[in-house]
Parts: sequence; structure tokens; C-alpha cells
Amino acid sequence: MSKGGRVELEHAPGPNEMRDPLVRAELRRASVWFGLAIAAGLIVLLVQPLLIIFGGLVFAAMLDGGVRLLGRVLPIGRGLRLIIVVVLALAFILGTFYLTGVQIAAQAEQLRATLEVQGNRLIAWANAMGLMPGRSDMSEIVRQAMGSVGRLTSAVGSVFGAFTSLFMIMVIGLFVAMEPRIYDRGLQWMVPVGNRAEFAVTINRMATTLRRLLAGRLAGMLFEGLLTWLLLWVAGVPMALLLGIITGLLAFIPNIGAFISGVLMVAVGFSAGVDTGIWAIVIYFVVQTFDGYVLLPIVARRTVDLPPALTLSSQILASTLFGILGLALADPMVAMIKVALERESERAAKAGVRMTEEDEEAA
Repeated sequence: MSKGGRVELEHAPGPNEMRDPLVRAELRRASVWFGLAIAAGLIVLLVQPLLIIFGGLVFAAMLDGGVRLLGRVLPIGRGLRLIIVVVLALAFILGTFYLTGVQIAAQAEQLRATLEVQGNRLIAWANAMGLMPGRSDMSEIVRQAMGSVGRLTSAVGSVFGAFTSLFMIMVIGLFVAMEPRIYDRGLQWMVPVGNRAEFAVTINRMATTLRRLLAGRLAGMLFEGLLTWLLLWVAGVPMALLLGIITGLLAFIPNIGAFISGVLMVAVGFSAGVDTGIWAIVIYFVVQTFDGYVLLPIVARRTVDLPPALTLSSQILASTLFGILGLALADPMVAMIKVALERESERAAKAGVRMTEEDEEAA
């Protein structure tokens, strides 16, 4: 615009220019929300690889716990201790299956047939009582249940996918356990320098909590498996060895694992007779009662005390969202979140105390 032959220029930045503080502030705000939306979308798309990576960290914590425990009695290098732990674990697994492989294979086939017979009896009884839906309704229920699994758990649905995931978890865990300091330093580099001290303390507590949680889980698995096998063998319940192994493995998943092992135990017991079935029920309650009221409190005091309702709720949520892998990793995830929240609470409490002291000094 000109006035009297002169050209007047507007020197203030326009709304479309980045020099405008308002535009920069709005752009930063929009970029934060846009970044959060992208991160949420990536988590949904990459949930399976993320679970495998987290499973690898859990396996690395198990190996690291064994290395640290072995270091108390063998003053040798970490690499040699890790090799000893891996060799001992492989020797235990292979030796167990070698010594009992034929018996386990025979009992596994017998267990499948027994469960099929018991399932047919239960369905026939439910049909006779009018509690079972019609065949067409049952087919529709099964179809809907299979369809509701969803795309998130499709990779774990096949045997090949499960073994591939397990192999990747073991490889990642082994690499992390070999040199954990490298990965710890890499994570600290991703955090601003001013927050690295607090971040290092939180990560160290998480690692300690995870090692204690897994140590308690392994102790509980070993105890439940051995005690179940011995009691079932004494009571004359068929397939006692296989049921003991299954009970020990399922003990890694509290609540749900105990329920599944109990159903298998009772079904096999009643297949051999009413008296044997009653003994199976008694043994199940004895093992679970001793484990819940004696062993778990002792382990929880020295490891991680997670409330049972919180544990069960997290398992239901994780299994619904992520399938069997999420179910197995629900407890470690909850334990990590618990440590992070407790650490944040400590920081807030310290900040509040510091502000109160400063206010008192100013007054």
C-alpha cells in the first residue's frame, strides 16, 4: 500500500511464518499430539515384536540371576559363569527329557485320550441335563471364539510361530546377558544428561525386581512340580510324572496356571476311578494351599509382593490383547510398572519436602 508515493511495509511476521511465537507454540503442541498418535499406532502394529523383545529381557534377567548367584561361589569371569549357567540349564532340560522322554511321550498320548473321553462324558452329562446348547449353536459359539482371537495373536497361533518366538526370545536374552552394560549405556544415552542419574537408579531397581520375581517363580515352579508328582505317585494317580511337569510349568503363570493344572489333575484322577479322583482333588488343594499360604508369602517377602487381584486382572487383560505370550509376561510387565510408579512417587515426595524446606527458610 502506498501513501503519498511512499510504499509502506508491514514488518510484523504473518500467521504463516515460523517466526511468529504463537505459530511456533501451536506447532510444538500439535507435533506432540501427532507424535503420540504415531507412537500409539506403532505400538499396535509392532506389539508382537515388542513382546518378543520384552520376553528376551525377561530371559536375560533369568540368566543374569544365575550368573550373579554362581559368582558368590566361583570367583571367575562373567563370561565363563554365563557359559556354565547355559550349559547346566541345557543339561537339565535334555537330561530330563532323555531319562523320562519315553514315559512322557506315552503319558502325553494317554493324557490326550483321557481328556477326550472325560470331555465327551461331560458334554453328554450336560446334554442330558439340558445345560448344553444345540450342535448348531455350539458350532456358532466355537466359530465366534476362534474369530475373536484377532490379528494380534495370529503369529503365536501356530506351532511354528510359537517356536520361532521362543527361539528369538532366547537369542535376544543370551546376547543381553553376555554384555548387559552395553545396552544399559545405550539406554542412558537416549535420556537427557540431567535425568540420567534418576533413570539409571530406576533401571537398576527394575532389573533387581525382575531378577527377584523370576527367582521366586522358578522356586515355586520347582516346588509345585516335585510335590505334585510325588503326591500323585503315592496316591496312584495315572500319569503322575507328566502332571507334575505340567503343574510346574504352569506355575510360572499364577492363578490361571494353577486352575488349568487342577482341571487336568482331576480329570485324570476320575478316569482311574472315583477314589483316585477324590485323592486328586485333595492333592490339588493341599499343594495350592501350602503354596498360597506358606511358600508364596515367604517368596514374596524376599522378591516382589504383587496383589493377587492385580495379578489376575493384568493376566486377563494381557491375554485378551496379546494372547498366550502376553499372559506369560503379564507379571513382569506389572512388576516393572510398579517399580516405575514407586520411583516416581519417591521423586514427588522428595520434591515436596524440598519445596517445604525452601518455604520454611524463606519464611
